[in-house]
Amino acid sequence: MSSRPARATLATIAEAAGVSIATVSKVVNGRDDVSPGTRAMVEELLRQHYYTGRGGSRQTTIEVVFAGPLAAYSNEVMEGVLQAAAEPGVSVMLSKGRGASTATAWALAVAKAGRCAVISVSNEMTPEESTALARANVPLVVVDPLTPAGADVTSVGSTNYAGGTTAAEHLLSLGHTRLAYLGGDAEAGCNQARWQGFRATLEAAGYPVAPKLAQHLTFRYAAGLNGGGALLDSPNPPTAVFAGSDEIAVGLIEACRRRGLRVPEDVSVIGFDDTQLAEFCSPPLTVVRQPLREMGRVAVRTALQLAAGASVDSHHVELSTSLVVRASTAPPRR
Repeated sequence: MSSRPARATLATIAEAAGVSIATVSKVVNGRDDVSPGTRAMVEELLRQHYYTGRGGSRQTTIEVVFAGPLAAYSNEVMEGVLQAAAEPGVSVMLSKGRGASTATAWALAVAKAGRCAVISVSNEMTPEESTALARANVPLVVVDPLTPAGADVTSVGSTNYAGGTTAAEHLLSLGHTRLAYLGGDAEAGCNQARWQGFRATLEAAGYPVAPKLAQHLTFRYAAGLNGGGALLDSPNPPTAVFAGSDEIAVGLIEACRRRGLRVPEDVSVIGFDDTQLAEFCSPPLTVVRQPLREMGRVAVRTALQLAAGASVDSHHVELSTSLVVRASTAPPRR
């Protein structure tokens, strides 16, 4: 990985504007003894060079950006972030991203606020935002990127493809041959990896998923309730369903309950994540566990490493998934 770009200084702006450092300082500090034309020129150069000031507190605060409402998944990641940040005494600021601001304005605001880095959790960080943060000299680490991150963006995820394979192997070992997939957003990279691992394993075993038994909706509870209901109401419903998240799985279990179906006696359900929902739901949920807290911890450690000007060994880190068997899966009824 390349080192971070040098931060613009008053001297940098003064040289580009052809004025003195004192004049640039006056503009930065809001002094009124600068002509309107010179002020406008200097302000534009400040934006172009992503000038953020001295940034004396830049090593103390990480901004964590979430997309959508906080849920069981994001709470687990946040626990890991807070644990890792507490060790070196780093503060954590939560936000919903740039909102209506332009990418440049948001990145400059983040830098001027003294953030040493940004961690984006399951958020669609646009190329414009990534570039703006880089120009503002603010490192970015993406957790579970919705789309594959480029080589210039550092990211942390889990072995989603292997997780899909694990789910398929577990259900096949129980004797299920008519299986369904109820996943999250179709364009999400993690969803596609889980689905591809699941599908490939079943096809290799000679039990491909019927087209009508594969749905890609959202990672939320409503997808399990409504999409799961559609699967259960199909003419030849599945005996087992792999849900792309714990929230989907819990919604699916409720859809079964409303139809008088029992889990796992009538339908086996396996989730993905291993949040607290997996233990709290009834029956307790069999899951492919991804180490969400560790993903948060790795993201913080990586962000601090980049903030210190160090390079990282890989721009993308994948942590291993594993199977946790509870009470929501069983052999199909004969």
